[in-house]
Amino acid sequence: QVQLVESGGGLVQAGGSLRLSCAASGRTSSTYAMGWFRQAPGKDREFVAGIRWGGGTYYADSVKGRFTVSRDNAKNTVYLQMNSLKPEDTAVYYCAADRAGSRIATMTYYYDYWGQGTQVTVSS
Repeated sequence: QVQLVESGGGLVQAGGSLRLSCAASGRTSSTYAMGWFRQAPGKDREFVAGIRWGGGTYYADSVKGRFTVSRDNAKNTVYLQMNSLKPEDTAVYYCAADRAGSRIATMTYYYDYWGQGTQVTVSS
């Protein structure tokens, strides 16, 4: 079992930056692929970014060039650096772990473990 805890959300003005963290505990997650998703009110949960256990990354087109995903396996932590934030980035952000560490899945059902989410609000 893996427990995931997100932190770092908050309120920021458009154009600002935030860094989200996702700390994993329990069964080792260093070989898992990790994903970041977000869900805005009334919308489906959508893929934002992912990182393989070996470090390869993939981004949704809507965040490419603005967001950066990284991981520190020694700390069992994954990060999402978000720059040039826009009001449309407002959502609850979730991290998730996929036991198939060599892929970056964009669909939620591939992921085995989820955090509780952290709110990101971008004001215009």
